[in-house]
Amino acid sequence: MSTDTVAYVQENEFDILLSEEKVVVVDFTATWCGPCRLVSPLMDQLADEYKSRVKVVKVDVDNNKPLFKKFGLRSIPAVLIFKDGELAEKIVGLSPYEQFSTAVEKLL
Repeated sequence: MSTDTVAYVQENEFDILLSEEKVVVVDFTATWCGPCRLVSPLMDQLADEYKSRVKVVKVDVDNNKPLFKKFGLRSIPAVLIFKDGELAEKIVGLSPYEQFSTAVEKLL
């Protein structure tokens, strides 16, 4: 089991990632966001559980405001799940792990 945390992506890498991966889970987060810190280990768990089938990444909203706005997000934590480059699911706020894993399962 790897102890690597989920990698951060920048805006310029985002579209490439969506075109290369079948299912992408994107955690919009910020260092100052308390609830985001609670979602972070859930994203690590998701990445570990689905490592060969799903790509899980984080986007720091402070460094990627255009990306944050592009999806009409107004609050974080926000987890967006893409399938074949299209937004398939949006989970805003603190949610249990099952909500994320169920959303991913539906797309596999």
